[in-house]
Amino acid sequence: MDKCYSFFTNSQCEYFPCHKGIDEKAFNCLFCYCPLYALKDRCGGRFRYIGNIKDCSGCTVPHRKQNYGYITGRFAEIAEASKPDGRVSD
Repeated sequence: MDKCYSFFTNSQCEYFPCHKGIDEKAFNCLFCYCPLYALKDRCGGRFRYIGNIKDCSGCTVPHRKQNYGYITGRFAEIAEASKPDGRVSD
C-alpha cells in the first residue's frame, strides 16, 4: 500500500533507528509499538522469548513500509487477542 497515511519516519526520535537492517529513509515509525505483539508467538515476526518476556529487538516487520497491509489485515485477530479472556482464536 503506497498511501501517505501508511508511512512516516520520525528521524528526530531519540531512539531512531530503533532496529537495524532498514534504510533510514525507508524506516516506518507508524507502528512504533507493534500491534502484532498481542498475538504472542503468532505475530509472524522475528522474536524470541527471554524467560517470559517477548524480545522483538531482532524484528523489523512493523518498520518496513510494505508491511502496512500485513499489519492492518490482522486487526481483527489482534482485537480478538485483546479481549479480557486473552485467547487468540484459530
